[in-house]
Amino acid sequence: MNRRSFLKKLLGSSLTLFGISGGTYYYARNIEPNMLTINKEIIQSPKIPASFNNFKIVQFSDTHIGFHYTLEQFQSLVTTINSLEPELIVFTGDLVDKPNQYSWNPNLTNLLAKLHAPRGKFWVYGNHDHGGYGTEIVYEVMRQANFKLLKNSHHVIEENVDRLILAGIDDVMLGRPNIEKALKNTNPDLFTILMAHEPDFADISQEFPIDIQLSGHSHGGQVRFPFVGHLYTPPFAEKYVDGKYTFDSNKLDLYVSKGIGTTRLPYRFLCKPEITLFTLKSQ
Repeated sequence: MNRRSFLKKLLGSSLTLFGISGGTYYYARNIEPNMLTINKEIIQSPKIPASFNNFKIVQFSDTHIGFHYTLEQFQSLVTTINSLEPELIVFTGDLVDKPNQYSWNPNLTNLLAKLHAPRGKFWVYGNHDHGGYGTEIVYEVMRQANFKLLKNSHHVIEENVDRLILAGIDDVMLGRPNIEKALKNTNPDLFTILMAHEPDFADISQEFPIDIQLSGHSHGGQVRFPFVGHLYTPPFAEKYVDGKYTFDSNKLDLYVSKGIGTTRLPYRFLCKPEITLFTLKSQ
C-alpha cells in the first residue's frame, strides 16, 4: 500500500468511526439503501443500425438478496424495471449474498420470471454466485425464470436483417473467463456488448472488438465521503469503481453499476443504489 492509499484509508476509517453516528448512521443504514435511482445513458455509435434506434436495455446488478435486502424490496425493483419497458434486460451478477446459506423458495424465481423483456433476459455469474457458494443452485433459479446464462458465450439479437452481439464471460474471481471463446465466430463490424461482473476486466476486453462493457461488483464503494471518495472496493473493482470510463485504444466504453444491495456492511452513504436504462441511438 503506497503512502497516498494509506492516508486515504486512515482518513476514511476515522470518518467512519466518528462520522457515522446518530442520524448519519440511521441514514446510511435505513434510508439511503432504499433510495433507488434510475441512471439513464444514451449509447450512440455508427455501428448501431437504424432498426435498433431507441432500443432500450436495462441493467441491474448485485442485488445480494438475503443480506439486508428482502424479497419485498426485490418485488418493488421488478415493478420499477418493468415500468421502463425495456426490450432487453441484463443482470451482471451476485443474485443472493450467500447462496449456500440462503433459504431458497419459489417466490424469488417467480419474481425473476415476472421481469419482462421481449428480446430476452440474460445474466452472467458474479463471485457470490459461483465457486463453492452454490453455482448450480443459482443457475437453476435463473433458468426457471427464463434468464439465459452467457458464460464465455454470446447471443445474436436480430431486428429485421440487422444484428447486435451480446456476449458474456464467466466470473473473473472464481470462474474461468475466456473472452476469445465468448466472441468466437462473431463479426467485429457488429455493435458488441460485453457483460462482465468485474469491471477491471476492461483492461483485457479493450483489446478486443467490443463497444461497451457492462459491469457491477464494486457497489460504487458503498460508503463514500467528500474529498475522500470510496473507502474500499473488492478485488477486480479497484481501478474502475463507478460510472463511465472510455478507453481510446479500442473506443471501448465501460459502465460500472453501483448495484442494488449491500454486502459485508449494510450501509450506503453518498452512494445510492441504481439500475441503468441504456437507450441505443444510431448515427
